Order: sequence, then C-alpha cells, then structure tokens
Amino acid sequence: MSNSSLSHERDVLRFTDILPGLLALPLKLPSFFRMFKAIILILMGKGLASVGAHIENNAKKHPDKVAVFFEDTRLTHKEFNEKINQYANYFLSHGLEKEDVVVVLLENRPEIMMIIAAMAKIGCIASLINNNLRGDALAHSINLTPKKMFIVGEELINSFEDVKEDINKNDNMPLYFLTDKGDMEVPEGYIDLSIQIQGASVNNPETTSQIKMSDKLAYMFTSGTTGKPKAAIQQHFKWISSSIYLGYLNMNMKPDDITYVAVPLVHNTGLLLGWATAAINGSAIALRRKFSVSNFWLDIRKYNATSFVYIGEICRYLINQPPSKEDKNNPVKKILGVGLRPDIYKDFKNRFDISTVVEFYGSSEGTVIFSNLFNIDCTMGIGLVPYSVVKYDIDSEGPVKDENGFMQKADKGEPGLLIGKLMNADDFNGYTDKKATAEKIFRNVFKEGDTWFNTGDFVRNIGFYHAEFLDRLGDTFRWKGENVSTTEVEEIINTAHYVSGSTVYGVEIQGTDGRAGMVSIIPTDGIDNFDFKNFTGILKQSLPHYAIPIFLRFKKEFETTATYKIKKAGLKKEGFNINNIPDPIYVLLPKSSEYCLITNEIYDEIMNGKHRF
Repeated sequence: MSNSSLSHERDVLRFTDILPGLLALPLKLPSFFRMFKAIILILMGKGLASVGAHIENNAKKHPDKVAVFFEDTRLTHKEFNEKINQYANYFLSHGLEKEDVVVVLLENRPEIMMIIAAMAKIGCIASLINNNLRGDALAHSINLTPKKMFIVGEELINSFEDVKEDINKNDNMPLYFLTDKGDMEVPEGYIDLSIQIQGASVNNPETTSQIKMSDKLAYMFTSGTTGKPKAAIQQHFKWISSSIYLGYLNMNMKPDDITYVAVPLVHNTGLLLGWATAAINGSAIALRRKFSVSNFWLDIRKYNATSFVYIGEICRYLINQPPSKEDKNNPVKKILGVGLRPDIYKDFKNRFDISTVVEFYGSSEGTVIFSNLFNIDCTMGIGLVPYSVVKYDIDSEGPVKDENGFMQKADKGEPGLLIGKLMNADDFNGYTDKKATAEKIFRNVFKEGDTWFNTGDFVRNIGFYHAEFLDRLGDTFRWKGENVSTTEVEEIINTAHYVSGSTVYGVEIQGTDGRAGMVSIIPTDGIDNFDFKNFTGILKQSLPHYAIPIFLRFKKEFETTATYKIKKAGLKKEGFNINNIPDPIYVLLPKSSEYCLITNEIYDEIMNGKHRF
C-alpha cells in the first residue's frame, strides 16, 4: 500500500469479493433485458426519450396507481400528469417556447416536480435554484443564466424579495407566485399561478413528442471543486439514462416500489437518483420537504417505502441515533445514493436490515459514473465509462507528469486523481460559463490531442474496474511530508461513542510547512463527558502520527449545504484563533499525551514558535 494513504480494511479487491455479485448476475437478467429493450426502442425512435414522455407513459399504463405521496396528499399517475399538463398548456398559451429559461425557486413539494415536468414537455429549461441560498449567493445564481420568467414559492418569497433589486430582469418579465400553505396573500406585482392554471387543458401537449434526449432539461448550481456556484447543464439524456440504468439494472424498480426522497430535487441526488429512478417503471415517490432525522423512519413506515435515496451525511445522522428495537422494523430492501462512508457502511446495513446498497458516483457537470452493481461493501462501484486514476502531487496541487509532460497512471491500490475520457471536448456540456467549462478539461494527458474531464476527486483504484472514494482534493492536505485524507481520519474519530459528528481539515501554523490537522466535533453528551484520554488513545492506536489532529474544536452544530454536506471553508479560515472563535479549542502539544485547552498564553506560545510541531 502507498505510504501516502492510511491503512484500510481492504486495499484492493480480490476475486472472492466480486464472486457473489457475479453469481447473482443471472437474477438480473430480466432487468438487463428490460434495459436493453428500452435502449433499442430509443435508438429506433420509438422509445421514451424525454422526461415528459415517461410521465405520459406512466399515466397511460398505471393511471390509478399513486405516483406521488407528500404529507397527506396522494396523486395518481393520471392526476399527476394532468396537473403537469395544466402548467404546460398555460405557459404555452402565454408564449413560452422551447429553450426559454424559467427560474424556479421552490422547496421539495409536488409542485416543483410538476413545474420541472411541464417545462420538460415544452422544451424549456428549469433553472433550479438552490433553495438554501440567500443574499449575494442567491442573486449570483439567478443572474448566471438568461431568463424568461420567475416562479417563486410562498415559502421562499422573502428570500427572493431581499435580492429582487439585484437581479438582472426587465419590467415586463412575469413574476409568478405559487402558494404553499396559504398563509400569505399574493404579493404586489406577482401573478397567482395556482389560480391561473385552473382553466388550462389537462390534455397532453403536442410539444412532448418534439423533445429529444439532447435537449436541455435544467440548470443545476454547483461550485464544482471550488469557487462560486456555476450553472451545470442537465440534458434529458441524463434523466433518461439514470432512469433506465439505475431504475432497471441496479435497483430493479417495480410498479409497487415506493422511493422515499428527503434530499432536494434541485440537486441530482433527488432529481436523478430519486425521481428518474422511480419513474422508469411506474414506481411512486414519497417526497419530504426537508430531511428530518426524527421523522425519517416514521415516514418510511407511513408510506411503506421499499427504498430511499441517501447521501452519506443522512446515513451518519440516522446511525448516530440511539438504537431502537424498531430499527429493523421497516420495509426498506434497497437504497441508492452517494457518500456512505466505510466506517458505518456495514453497521448501517445490518442495523436497519438493508440488503442492497447501490452506492453511486457522479456529479452535476461530470462525465464519470460509477455504481455498485455487484453490491460490494465499501466501494463506489464499477466504472461505467472510460476513466483513469492518475498520480497527484498534493503540494503542487496538480497531476504528476513524466519527462514528456504526460500524466502517469496510479498503480492498483494507489490513490490519485480521477479523470474521465472525453471523446470530443466540444461535446462536453459542463457549465453555462465557457471559461469554467474549459478549466475542467485536461488536454494532452497521455498523448497529444487527447482530452479528459477533471473530477477533482481523490480515489483509489481497487481493481476489477472498481474504485474507492477518498476525498475531494480540496480537503486532502499534506503534513510532515505525508498526504492526509480527511475522510479517513473522520472515519476513525466517528467510531468513538462520545462523538456525534466530526469534520477534519488542515490549518496553517505559523513557521511550519504544510497544514496541521484540525477536527471540529459535536460531542454526544457535551464536553464535560468527553473522554479525552480514550480519544487520544484511539487516535494514536489507529492513525499514523502525521494524521493525528493537532487541534480539537467543539461545536454544537455544523453549517451545511443544501445536501447536508458540512461547509469546511469557514472552519479552515477560522483555524484555531481563540481570539475570534467562541468555541472551546484544544491542542495536542508536542510530547504531550493528551489534549489541553488553549489559553491566551498557550496561543501566544504557538504563534511565537515556542512549540515545535
């Protein structure tokens, strides 16, 4: 194993690891046939090649079956499609045309699915704004794309009003208001969309048949590996391919399946892994406005959900709850998502009696896709498109190159940067920002003229075309001449029962090279019950010396993104400066056996170089 990585339960896959998956392949033959049939029909021009076509097909085949559960509302496929048609036909009658951009600012509720689908039937592009954004970040995202109109939900009207003056729009641009709980009157200057669509036709619009897989479906907003939000282009192709591949082959979705979705539909985890995967075979979605750890299993049982979509943080929150005799009392058999960490992977499956975990890897703008087709624990699955893992230098923050200027492939078991082959750089959609798109493309990688997509992710090639996710490169830091993976350190720390949650990052110490490890922790029972001696012992036993965090900060909660990922940028910037941080901060001083509270005296000594780390 490379000395630049921490020890792992498994460095590379053995044939015995994939054998159970191979033996199970015959059971997937019906799913294979359904998938290939769908692909062949699309190639013949007779298949379901757009989001709208799928929805209309489900309404025809499963008219009376529930399509969407939400709170106490149930919509059949027929009702769902007819409501979508009212939106589509209304906007068509008011001049909306193919490729017009509509800004959508809504939380998870059936109406956001209806709006996205209505725009898809027309051929318009739904600009799906992250509903957690506020202020400058919100205005920035809205201004990234051209727009024809706005649809703003009652639940987010105040956020929109705060930035309305900073948004690029003309006075004739319609502002549509979509009521939510009915607690607010329609604001001045807005059109009540709920009232407007009531007289619109419920029939399928003719435009649905004119939509191609290559047409744009939506804009999603991502920072990629760094920087301000960028508008990533999503085509109907992504929704369709996710629906066919994940829905048929990986998840074997059937009409009686119900998928619980508590992640935002304005992100691909919700839109593609949740909605698209369920839609392939008339399965239902049980939608929740926002994730709630206390209501999660109550909802699962309420809706009798057979699957759910996860992100790793959700699984972490769930497993951190006190064990209950009801843990296995759930109907879930299969789950699909991203980022289930190795330190809880098996425990999560066993505790909640979940037999199949389809870990997935992809990104809003990316071309590289992995999925856990063989149901192998603790991997992100098998690569589905041409990819490579190349050696990466953390210090220079770039790929290692040979004497000819070409990148070098990482050995099996060695960590490196994941890149994806581009057949033609001009075919890479990327972002609406051409400069940002260009920055994601590597040229002349292994030979003159070849082009590759830079995922910005640090992975390990573990053999048999499988990979293990390690970190976002921005989170991997170098200390004492060694690379430290924050993910791996977090996995060790999170094994302590008195740790409810943690996040690891590198911070600068004046007079030293690289970045020292720092961990922010939410203690399970408060600082007074935190076992410092045991904690230090776990770290020293499980981690090489250079990976042990120097600094320890206690917090009550973490600031997270819309998909519950912890925001580290602010924590890194704050570092261990006790003069600007109200939280208690501890330090593991050189030659010390235990963490001690940083006082003003100790802080000054660190800053003056008295302690040589």
